[in-house]
Amino acid sequence: QVQLVESGGGLVQAGGSLRLSCAASGRTFSMYHMGWFRQAPGKEREFVAAIRWSGSSTYYADSVKGRFAISGDNAKNTMYLQMNNLKPEDTAVYYCAATYFYTGGYQFMQSSEYPYWGPGTQVTVSS
Repeated sequence: QVQLVESGGGLVQAGGSLRLSCAASGRTFSMYHMGWFRQAPGKEREFVAAIRWSGSSTYYADSVKGRFAISGDNAKNTMYLQMNNLKPEDTAVYYCAATYFYTGGYQFMQSSEYPYWGPGTQVTVSS
């Protein structure tokens, strides 16, 4: 199994930037996908971005495409989410997730695909 801890959340004005980090420990060598999800109050958890850990493939939700960038540093066992041009609708708790398995297709965009999760970090974007 793998343990995940997010950091980097905070309060930022609309148009500003934040960089989230997800530090992984334990069984990190065989992770297949890592992803970022977010959940706003009263809403379902939604996909933000994912990265194929053994390669460079990245995937983004349409709502963040062009504004957010996901990356990974294998040597540091850390995943990042650079968030630019933040909007109030980006306000949510952001969660880091990981899986060792690939079901196929675009299942990596579903929260059910990921058995391992961090505790989350709050991102608040003011108007």
